[in-house]
Amino acid sequence: MASIRYRSGKWQARISRTGEPNLVKTFQSKVDALKWARGVEAEWDKGNFVAGQQVQHLTLGDLVSRYLREVTPSMKGAHEDSIRLKALLRRPIASTALRKLTPSRIAQYRDERLQEVTAATVVRELAYLSSIINHARREWGATIANPVALVRKPTCPSGRTRILTLEEERQLLFACSGEGNNRPNRNPYTEPFIVLAIETAMRRGELLGLTWQDVDLDKRIAFLRTTKNGDSRTVPLSSRAVATLTSIERTDDPRVIPINFPALETNFKRARRRAGLEDVRIHDLRHTATTRLAEKLSNVLELSAVTGHRQLAMLKRYYHPDPQAIANKLR
Repeated sequence: MASIRYRSGKWQARISRTGEPNLVKTFQSKVDALKWARGVEAEWDKGNFVAGQQVQHLTLGDLVSRYLREVTPSMKGAHEDSIRLKALLRRPIASTALRKLTPSRIAQYRDERLQEVTAATVVRELAYLSSIINHARREWGATIANPVALVRKPTCPSGRTRILTLEEERQLLFACSGEGNNRPNRNPYTEPFIVLAIETAMRRGELLGLTWQDVDLDKRIAFLRTTKNGDSRTVPLSSRAVATLTSIERTDDPRVIPINFPALETNFKRARRRAGLEDVRIHDLRHTATTRLAEKLSNVLELSAVTGHRQLAMLKRYYHPDPQAIANKLR
């Protein structure tokens, strides 16, 4: 149980529990002391509290493993997050004791990873570490500091601005069809995926998760129940998108594009290699779509409603207008 007493001008909270070390902390006010004591006891009752002496025996890997078990499964990107966190568990920093997890150790990890991956990947990994440690502090009562907050993040380069021309699009789709080469694409869904991505500006995950029950070809709309930002949205379908959807052979799978991301990525890379477009990525299709849609939808609110961007700043990253076309409007 907790006891609060006034000593030397400050309020001291002491928590005693059989079989556990006493916890003592000093505060400027009695209210703060009571609040801390109640919070610790509540977490202790739930079995979530990690006392200071217990932290001494834990490693970063212990926190990551618990986070994987208790938190990650409820997250929207659970599958990809699990892959990244399991990869983190295999790295040397995972065996580092929490008491030795200092800003200098995090900086060392940052510099090591910068030799292997891009700055954007390192920034994402540091964000994962910071989130896990903060979660342990808030939810598990871990009495540890967050060293990631004191480490300088790598400077990321400007976002990609790769846009496919109409000729490059034609070359990529021709490579998907298998015509004119000896190794036709064995996956029939790569080509319609590319067309739909360019025509609708849907994200990769949105397209792969789209089901036939949410597509209305008569009304020319597709309803996305779950999106990256958590909102649902309705996407209008162009005549080309409707024609592409009509041509897709339906299976017992309720999804419009019944393949997983690894299969899509493998076939997309094969197609871009045959087309001689090695610098094109799947996400560039969304950039291309947004830029083309902006030529038809001059109202930025309409454009954001179609693409699903909440913030204008994010939409500007995808919108790459033709300067010459703008100059023509100023005549």
